[in-house]
Parts: sequence; structure tokens; C-alpha cells
Amino acid sequence: MNISKALEEIKRADHLIFVSLKYTRTVDVIKSIIERMITAIDCLMDALFEHAQKKKKIKVLPTAPVVKAETIKKLYSDDVRIVEMMDFYLSLRKISKAHFTKREEYRRHVTMIATLEEGIIEISIDVIKEYFEKIKQFIEYLNEGVLKK
Repeated sequence: MNISKALEEIKRADHLIFVSLKYTRTVDVIKSIIERMITAIDCLMDALFEHAQKKKKIKVLPTAPVVKAETIKKLYSDDVRIVEMMDFYLSLRKISKAHFTKREEYRRHVTMIATLEEGIIEISIDVIKEYFEKIKQFIEYLNEGVLKK
């Protein structure tokens, strides 16, 4: 099932945060964590589509990631947490593709500085941990609530 795939990706991200990043403190590891998070949310979107198909809310599944996120936002427009996670997913994708610079690499305050159209986003160890927790809580939310209905 797609939830278990998402959990596997989160487990890998967990290792990257609490082992790899802790010891290497490089922006490349931060970038890898972001990629794992994007993959985990991709799996969660597939789980939401499966749920929508079972409920007969949708027949044709989109394949493009941005279209998938927008479709889920429409399908689950009454659920604020799902809409917020899709917006977060789209911003993670932008960060992943953006031009970035590095600050204080190999130090505690290693930071990835991504330049987006909306402005500059700084992702430090603390910020990446917040992102990680947000996704973990969302997985629990889907597991215990939305996908059980």
C-alpha cells in the first residue's frame, strides 16, 4: 500500500536527519532529505487517490505531480490539513528545483538558501526537522482519520 511506501521514505529521511546530517552537516544531505519528503508525499497522494477511487469521487488519475496535487486539493477541499499539505508539497518541489547556495557548511547552523520567485527561503537543520515532523503528523492524520472513512 502507498502509506507503507510513504512510511519507508520517512524512515529514510529520519536516518538522513538524525544520523547523516548530524555528522556531515552538508547542504547535499538537506537536499536529499527534501527529495525523500517529496517522494513520501507522492506516495500519500497516491493513497488519497486510491481512497477517492473507492469512494467513486474520481475515475481518471492524473500523472503529473503538480496536477495530482491540484486535483487532490479539489477532491478534498473541505479538509484544510490536506489542502495545506498539498501547498507545502508544491513549495517543497519549488525548493528542490530552485537555485541554492550554502552557508556554514560542516557547522551546526548549516543552511541551504533557495532562491525562488517568491523570495529567498533558508532551510537549516531546525527547519528541516519541522518539515519532517509536519509530514509525520500528516501520515498519522491520514492513517487514523481520512483513509479509514
